[in-house]
Amino acid sequence: MTVPADVGLGPQATYEAFLAEGRFMIQRSRSTGEYVFWPKVMARSGAMDLEWVEAGGLGTVYAITVNRKQGGSHNVALVDLAEGPRMMSHIAGVETVPIGTKVRARVETAPVPRVVFDPVSEEVA
Repeated sequence: MTVPADVGLGPQATYEAFLAEGRFMIQRSRSTGEYVFWPKVMARSGAMDLEWVEAGGLGTVYAITVNRKQGGSHNVALVDLAEGPRMMSHIAGVETVPIGTKVRARVETAPVPRVVFDPVSEEVA
């Protein structure tokens, strides 16, 4: 699904507004088809004709680390999106997963809007 370009907002503010609505959107160049994440005004190729599109939501864990402390632990993961970009996030509901695990994105809106990933079975991916 394509949406109009940001209306008076910069790329980061537009991305955050989509998250607040529960939508995981990324940018794509109309001319090259290149996907962009983090939000920017220009793709790596130099293309500036970026539009917002709904992310498919599937990805693969590229790297993960677990931060442990007395109050509990949490992971920080690098996820390669199916569209190509890599993003830093969190794998929900688990302490860690193996590199290469297939995951699906979802938007958590509290306490602040953010994209997190859930592990998925190979049959579902």
